Amino acid sequence: MSDNTESPPPAVSAGAERLAAPASAPERRYDRSIVEGPLGPAVWKLAWPTMLQNVVGGLQGLIDHVMVGNYVGFAANAAIGVSWQIFLVVVVFISSLFTGMSVLVARFGGAGDHDKVDRTVYQAFLTAIGMSIGVLAPLGLFLGPALLDLANAAPEVQEQALPYLRVMFVFSSGMLVFFMLGGALRSAGDARTPLRLGIVVSVLNVALNVTLIPGLGPVPAFGTVGAAMGTVMASGAVALYALWRLWFGGWVVRFPRHGLRPAWQIIRELFRFGLPTGVQGVAMNLGGMLLIAFVGSLAQSAAAQAAYAVGYTQVFSLITWTSVGLMGAAAAVAGQNLGAGRPERARAAVHRAARVAFAGALGVGALFLLFPRHLLGAFGLDEPVVVEIGVELLRVLSLSGLFISVALTYTGGLQGTGDTKSPLYISIVSQIIVPLGLIIAIQQTAGLEPIDIWLAILAGHVTRCVLSVVRFNQGKWQHIKVDIPSRP
Repeated sequence: MSDNTESPPPAVSAGAERLAAPASAPERRYDRSIVEGPLGPAVWKLAWPTMLQNVVGGLQGLIDHVMVGNYVGFAANAAIGVSWQIFLVVVVFISSLFTGMSVLVARFGGAGDHDKVDRTVYQAFLTAIGMSIGVLAPLGLFLGPALLDLANAAPEVQEQALPYLRVMFVFSSGMLVFFMLGGALRSAGDARTPLRLGIVVSVLNVALNVTLIPGLGPVPAFGTVGAAMGTVMASGAVALYALWRLWFGGWVVRFPRHGLRPAWQIIRELFRFGLPTGVQGVAMNLGGMLLIAFVGSLAQSAAAQAAYAVGYTQVFSLITWTSVGLMGAAAAVAGQNLGAGRPERARAAVHRAARVAFAGALGVGALFLLFPRHLLGAFGLDEPVVVEIGVELLRVLSLSGLFISVALTYTGGLQGTGDTKSPLYISIVSQIIVPLGLIIAIQQTAGLEPIDIWLAILAGHVTRCVLSVVRFNQGKWQHIKVDIPSRP
C-alpha cells in the first residue's frame, strides 16, 4: 500500500515552523490542549460530543424505521434500507472531499494557521454545492429506477423506495453542507458545536416525520417519502443558519472575506486526500449493495431484506455510532498533533481511542445476544420469519462489532494523518473481495442461506481490523506532507 506522497520531508517540520512563527500569535483561535495537554482528555474532548451526535443523529434513522414499520409495513423498512444504501454509495463519494478538507484543517489547525484553515473550508463548501446541484440531483432523477434494479429490490419495495430516493438526491445540498461543517469544526478542535447543531437537526426531523409520515391534522399522510422530506427539510434549515454563522464569524472556522473565487490548487488538494476516501466509500457501499442483492436472491427476499435493513443498518448502528465518533476524534487529534510536530502523541491517541471503542462494542454486543427480539420488535418486526432471520443476524453482529469498532479507529488515525490510500485498499479487500468471494463460493457449491451472508460480513470485518492495525503500526503516515499555497 502506497502513501499519498513520496516526498521524504515530513509535515512535522512545517508544523513546527508555523508554531514558532510570530504571525500566528495575534489570534489564538484553536484549543491548544489537543496538542499540548494530557492526551486522554484531548481524545475524549472530541470523542464524546461526536459519539453523542452520532447517537442523536442515528435516532433519526431509527425513528424513520419505527414509524414506517408501524404505519406502512415491513416493505417500507426494506425500501428505506435499500434507498439509504444507494444514496450513501453516491453521497459518500461526493462528500469525500470533506475528508481531504479534514486532513488539511487538522494539520493547519495544529500548526495555528487559521488563514489556511478558513480558505480550505470555503473551497470545500463551493465544491460540495457545485457537485450536489450538478451531479446528485440529475443522478437521482434519471437513474433512480436503474439503481433500485441493481440492488435487486423486490417490486413492492421499489414502489416505495423510488420517490424516497429521488427526494434525497434532489435536495441533498443542505445535508452536504451540514456534513462539511461538522467535519471542519471537529478537525479544528470544536466537537460541541456540531453536537448542538445535530440535536437541532434531529429534533426538527422527528417533528417533521411525526407530521409527514402518518399525516397530522390537515397534512396528508406521505408515508415512506415523508421520511425523506423530513430529513432534507431539517438539514436544509440548519445548513442555512450555518452559512450565516460561517460568514459573520463566531466559530472556530469561518469563511474568508477575500479570495472567494474557486481556488483550484486548494480544490486539487481536497481531492488528493479525499478522493481515495471517496473511492473507499463507493467500494464499501457498492459491496453493501451487492450484499443486498444477494439477500434479495434468497427464498424469502422481502423478509430477509427487512431483517438486514433493521438489524445491520439500524440496530448495528448502536456500535458504529460510538466507533465512528472515536474514529473522528482519533483523526482530529492525530492530525493536529502531527501538524504540531508531535507524531508519538498522534500514535498514542489512536491506540487509546481503539481501546475505548472495543470496550463500547463489547457492552452493546451483549445487548444483541440478550435482547434480540426486543430490539427487532421496536421496529414493528413481528413476522416470525423476519424475526428468526433478524435474531440470527444480531448474534453474528455481536461478535463482528468488536472488530469493526477497532478497525474504524485505526482508519481514523490513518486518514487524519493524510494516509487515505491505505484504507481504500484495505476496504476493497475486506468489504468486497473477502465477503463477496465467500458468498459466491458458497452459492456455487451449496444453497445460499442467510447465515452464510451474515458470516461473510463477519469475515470482512475481521480482515479490515487486522489490516488496519498492521498498516497504522508501520508508521509511514508520519512522512506525508500536507500544504496549500499561501495567500498572495
